[in-house]
Amino acid sequence: MTTSADVRIRPATEQDSALVDTMVREIAAHQGDHVHATAADWRIALARPDVQVLLAFDGGHPAGYASTTRRFHLWSGANLLALDDLWVRPEARDRGVGRDLMLAVADLAAPEQLTIVWGARSDNEAAHRFYLRLGASMTTKALFSWNPARDVDANAHSRE
Repeated sequence: MTTSADVRIRPATEQDSALVDTMVREIAAHQGDHVHATAADWRIALARPDVQVLLAFDGGHPAGYASTTRRFHLWSGANLLALDDLWVRPEARDRGVGRDLMLAVADLAAPEQLTIVWGARSDNEAAHRFYLRLGASMTTKALFSWNPARDVDANAHSRE
């Protein structure tokens, strides 16, 4: 894949599961989130054809990753490429790693002309500026999540 001077990007393989797990935990800690997946889970996920993770190396050192999944969009009747995470380690920032990762994601989407979709936290203004500089469009939409099995007590109260 084409990248900046010292940045090399390649697809992650099952053998990269520990590295992917480490970097996922880094972004989660940065965002104050928790990760439930393990390196073993990543080994399984990286074998799936609908999951693609790109690893960036800056001067040979792991610098970041982008994780994507293919998703069918019912309204358009076409697949989308959903960007789940874009993470650049702090020591590798401002070196073009994030831009190179996004261009590599664009390369994944290009053969089928897939639209790439993703979310960013509303308070992450640096990410908003970065994505807008790439030429992305930003729309506002709240993202909800619900696990009925886990949130069973909350469901019972809402029905009363």
